[in-house]
Amino acid sequence: MYKTFYSLRRSPFEITPDPSFLFPTKRHNEALASLYYGVQSHKGFVVLTGEVGTGKTLLVRCLLELLSRQQVASAYVFNSRLGASDFIRYIAGDFRLSTVGKSTGEILLELSNFLIARHHKKLTTVLVVDEAHHFAPDVLEEIRLLTNLETAQQKLLQILLVGQPELDQKLDSFELRQLKQRISLRSHLEPLCLEETGGYIGRRLQLAGLSPRAKRIFTPEAVAAIYRYSKGIPRLINTVCENALVHGYAKQSRTIEADIIEEIALELRVDVECKPTEKRDDRAALEETLKAFLQFQEYMRATRGGPDTALSASGREVVHE
Repeated sequence: MYKTFYSLRRSPFEITPDPSFLFPTKRHNEALASLYYGVQSHKGFVVLTGEVGTGKTLLVRCLLELLSRQQVASAYVFNSRLGASDFIRYIAGDFRLSTVGKSTGEILLELSNFLIARHHKKLTTVLVVDEAHHFAPDVLEEIRLLTNLETAQQKLLQILLVGQPELDQKLDSFELRQLKQRISLRSHLEPLCLEETGGYIGRRLQLAGLSPRAKRIFTPEAVAAIYRYSKGIPRLINTVCENALVHGYAKQSRTIEADIIEEIALELRVDVECKPTEKRDDRAALEETLKAFLQFQEYMRATRGGPDTALSASGREVVHE
């Protein structure tokens, strides 16, 4: 819709993790190099963390694209609702191993043979676990046990754990201390700064077809407003910029000014801070519920004529004789 109007060949701000749109900041380059080194050097466990929308999945896609050129086999898991046995079946299936009618033990044996066969051919095998901060401790423990598949010199399966900062907190727990001790390399992605935000927007527009000689679409004031509302998080930058181009087209404005960004921010509520919901202790909640119920019973007795009167489930008065 707006692409022709702004002389673009494709949409520049899609939120899908397209490796061709990677904006190589220093931190992203360092993280990608660390992940690549960890896998190629057979370090075993590597961890990548970052806040929501900072580009973790995009970086992983870039890594897998690099590795695919070197005959590296990979399994990619992102469903955190899998139990331990289903998790094993899932990764075996992703490696195209047969799991029909087989027990977990039989699948693990087949997986072990698969990894050994690839090792003999000097081929690397990697498992990527995305959204790892959501996985239950028993599944993470199962992942740790997979690193026991090894030779005397190196690990047969390279494992990359990807997640939000909560993953670090989970790995610091006492029950996962064995897993934490096996982590060889860690990387963390931060949001973009103001200068990087401007570079990020400009690079995406050029990759989408905007001529370097074309007039700047987003004014410096608009970029500053985008940074202020997005806090430098690429996913939010994409969302705001995409909507801004649609609004600009609707107004037939060749240039996106700060006032358009203000409108977008208001509509998308990006200025509303998301706060985590406080988790209440189940026992305390149960005690409060019981207390409220007893108070309700006392009230009903007082208003309906004594202790022998109560309400049935249907709300009708029941008198006990």
